Amino acid sequence: MENTSLQADFFNLLYEPFTCETLFDQLSDIVYFVKNNKGEYIVVNQTLVERCGLTDKSALIGKTSDQVYPLSLGSEYRKQDDQILKDGTPILNQLELHMTPNQELSWCLTTKVPLHGAKGEVVGIAGVSRDLIPQKKKHEDYQRIAESVTYIKNNYNKALMVDDLARMACMSTYQYEQRMQKIFKLTAGQFIQKTRIEIALWKLRETNLQIVEIALDCGYADQSAFSRQFKKTIGLTPAQYRKLMKRKK
Repeated sequence: MENTSLQADFFNLLYEPFTCETLFDQLSDIVYFVKNNKGEYIVVNQTLVERCGLTDKSALIGKTSDQVYPLSLGSEYRKQDDQILKDGTPILNQLELHMTPNQELSWCLTTKVPLHGAKGEVVGIAGVSRDLIPQKKKHEDYQRIAESVTYIKNNYNKALMVDDLARMACMSTYQYEQRMQKIFKLTAGQFIQKTRIEIALWKLRETNLQIVEIALDCGYADQSAFSRQFKKTIGLTPAQYRKLMKRKK
């Protein structure tokens, strides 16, 4: 019997559709949702409810991201949804910095995949955002890459090549990437990106440097490249983030 038949036979036995909602309600470090072809929430877990500053799931059901999240954050998430619904291209392990209603920030890896109907058409989206666990300096493998990690943090404004970092750790590029994934749950490229964005966030909050200066200071070729990556990661432009932080003060 083919796997598809085996699966179909099993799911036909279920009294109601299996949405995984109850399972994901138990995971406080994971946001989980299912949306329909209009981008409206159909299934959410309790973690998502709480991070939206709400108390009940009913406040989210039937809403779209731009109706839930503040400022341009919601519109950016809505653009992601619209693109997936349009062409079915998934988002896999995208590094993002999510902002709660009280402007607290948390790093996560986001995956969104299309859900297909009987005729192959995209009828919805399922997604998860998994919190990143803080780096484990006591991890048994950390010492082998410690020098390269320190180098990244001290030289984030320079061109950083993964091959060079791997050689610094006396590893092949593949071994180095595997070690980074094991310890930080990130690729080396994502770790570099995270480091640069964190420095940029601080400079935008605590200094009056021009955005173009911050872009160059953080290792970006120009302000446009910096702004694109910043918005992709946090959902706001650098100028919008700075304005928000000044208003918060």
